[in-house]
Amino acid sequence: QVQLVESGGGLVQPGGSLRLSCAASGSIFSINAMGWYRQAPGKQRELVAAITSGGSTNYADSVKGRFTISRDNAKNTVYLQMNSLKPEDTAVYYCNAEDGLADYWGQGTQVTVSS
Repeated sequence: QVQLVESGGGLVQPGGSLRLSCAASGSIFSINAMGWYRQAPGKQRELVAAITSGGSTNYADSVKGRFTISRDNAKNTVYLQMNSLKPEDTAVYYCNAEDGLADYWGQGTQVTVSS
């Protein structure tokens, strides 16, 4: 089992920045990849960014060049640096981890981009 706890969401003006953090605990040695998903009201949950245990990254086209995913293995933490935020980035952001057998999810953190 893997437990995930997110932090760092909030309200920001368009063009602003936020950094989300996701701390993993439990059977972290089994994690293959971690990522961030988001779900806006009335929409399906979508992948924002992912990073493998080897450090390879993958981004949704809508966030390329603006968001950066990174991980600190010593702290068992994954980060999502979000710059040049747009109103359409408003959503609940969820941390995800997978170990080849199951997906694990955090509780979600709200990001609201509004003037």
